[in-house]
Amino acid sequence: MRLGVFLLGATFGDQDPGDALRTAAESVVAAETAGFDEAWIAEHHFMTYGTCPSAITFAGHALGATDRITVGTAVSVLSTVHPVALAEQTRMLDQLSGGRFALGVGRGGPWIDLDVFGTGIERYDHGFPDGLDVLLGGLSGDTVRGDGTTFTFPEVPLVPPPHTRPRPPVTVACTSQATTALAAARGLPMLLGMHIGTEEKNRMLATYADAAHAAGRDPAGVAHTSVVLAYVADDRDTALRHLRESLPRWLGPGLAGYVPVAGRSRPSRDPIEYAETLCRLHPVGSPEDCADHLHEHVTATGVDRVLMMVEGGGSRARTLDTIRRLGAEVLPAVRESRLPAQQSLSSGL
Repeated sequence: MRLGVFLLGATFGDQDPGDALRTAAESVVAAETAGFDEAWIAEHHFMTYGTCPSAITFAGHALGATDRITVGTAVSVLSTVHPVALAEQTRMLDQLSGGRFALGVGRGGPWIDLDVFGTGIERYDHGFPDGLDVLLGGLSGDTVRGDGTTFTFPEVPLVPPPHTRPRPPVTVACTSQATTALAAARGLPMLLGMHIGTEEKNRMLATYADAAHAAGRDPAGVAHTSVVLAYVADDRDTALRHLRESLPRWLGPGLAGYVPVAGRSRPSRDPIEYAETLCRLHPVGSPEDCADHLHEHVTATGVDRVLMMVEGGGSRARTLDTIRRLGAEVLPAVRESRLPAQQSLSSGL
């Protein structure tokens, strides 16, 4: 079992974005102290939903501030960066951290980012498989070349070599059947977001398994990752009251920050309804409530790499207190709940 925190550098109301980003950086250190295994940061551009425009840059800072914890990107947006550049950065962080870096990538959305960075809607619509293949080639070999339709370039050598062999780990954010099938065909684990609950995640896991079998791959043992919202208070009523006050102040202006490229629409979502959905789907409440929910989620999905979005309380103090309480009062209970199965497996071996 791998338990981690998921961070956005989210802003609530008129909170200063710089303060939000510094709180996210402080949260990684706090998560390591609290006993978490991992900390992952999201990447967003030109909005307050998340204030980190370069997840891999944040990861480099966080790795330098910690000694044990794995730091990941959730995700680096592959549609707005060259895959060889991302491969070089990943190899460097993997080497300097001694294998503590985990790369998560995603296609992103049809947002204005594509126009600003010059990669364009064509790259978003059709270039993700080619970009993913170039990235994987750049992570696993001493050289890389582009032979696809989106990326065509001669073979070049790559330095530094990766620390992790055969290559540093890559996880793919999946929100569609097409991306799920692509990840399965490449044998890559999925990152399943907090916008969906256990039932929908199980449907995606079934789609992945079918696609893996169709591609001649065994889906068993692939280490998928699930993101949940987690918030701890003395009781569920208090936790819900805090989140109902804070989440709409983040989701309202945050979701409005998604600006589509010309000709594409932006789906609207009511921030109050979405906040209620998140509270209903995820571990929110007393330490016992959170531990029980996490145990049920892991048992139901079989996904025992879980990242917890810990910024929902809307302030630095609540974020750090949530991390502390999760580490002291929730993580031990969740890990203990998985221990009998692990011991049985060891005995069987």
